[in-house]
Amino acid sequence: MHNIAVMPGDGTGPEVVAEGLKVLAAAAARYGFEYETTEYDFGGDRYLKTGETLPDSAIDELKGHDAIFLGAIGHPDVKPGILEQGILLKARFSLDQYINLRPVKLYPGVETPIRDKGPEDIDFVVVRENTEGLYVGAGGFLKKGTPDEVAIQESINTRKGVERCVRYAFEYCRKRDREKNLTLCGKTNVLNYSQDLWLRTFEETGPDYPEIETDYAHVDAICMWFVKNPEWFDVIVTDNIFGDIITDLGAMIQGGMGIAAGGNINPEGVSMFEPIGGSAPKYTGQNVINPLAAIAAVQMLLETLGEDEAAGAIDAAIAYVTAGKLESLAVGKTGYSTTEIGDLVAERVGSA
Repeated sequence: MHNIAVMPGDGTGPEVVAEGLKVLAAAAARYGFEYETTEYDFGGDRYLKTGETLPDSAIDELKGHDAIFLGAIGHPDVKPGILEQGILLKARFSLDQYINLRPVKLYPGVETPIRDKGPEDIDFVVVRENTEGLYVGAGGFLKKGTPDEVAIQESINTRKGVERCVRYAFEYCRKRDREKNLTLCGKTNVLNYSQDLWLRTFEETGPDYPEIETDYAHVDAICMWFVKNPEWFDVIVTDNIFGDIITDLGAMIQGGMGIAAGGNINPEGVSMFEPIGGSAPKYTGQNVINPLAAIAAVQMLLETLGEDEAAGAIDAAIAYVTAGKLESLAVGKTGYSTTEIGDLVAERVGSA
């Protein structure tokens, strides 16, 4: 029995979550696993009513689940940063979700802005460290608001944090079993201390995985090669800030935020899965938003829970729908409503 916490969130989040749950139900019926869900209303509406984001009591409850399915966080009436820090970052840090896992996969029929590249060229995964680096929030101001103001933002990297991320990436590359190539993304020519720690840890861990080829590239070079030669990559491991940047570029080359999903992973605890796109509040209630990213998040959730056959069926169903059904991934231009796209995927999963 899988216990799944559901946080539909804001805007169109509840709409795409409903389609993800529809596909989850179809997969469970087809592949014979059991699950139960518990819904939580954390998001902008609750914050506006109560002033509460994600209380400590909720963290304790979430720890009792096997996974979390998140829709979207972001409300037009709430100042930017409050919900993101109070819900998303608090969950990641409190639940020690130290891996951000971002597949970058171009599905058939999906348009990429990169000329002459297809699904066979764009299929890699970024493993991003998720709880350290610049996102720790260490630093401060001196003489704030004056001409002599100084702002300091510190990147905190620990050997433990770096090594567990690097080792997860090696293990994931081994399990993925494709090119068996792991690339470290960094900036060793400028960032002498944090990047030296990353490079040394990467090089010292590599001999434990002799079947995996390793290489290194600066983050700026990787941004260029994502566009020029995305087929070069299999699995990439990197720190928090570089991972945040390159995964957004990755989302664009795989067709946009409407198809991109991600996981915040604690391999020893509870992990959280979400579509990468925002809450898109102006489309709320119109039944026009594309739910495929949320459905892909369910695919990742099941893969992490060990339901590999069901996860594979969802991945194949998404490919089936993108290849021959949708006119576009753009809002209102798919040729189908939000619920109809969910129906298409669920029916394909159920008949797989």
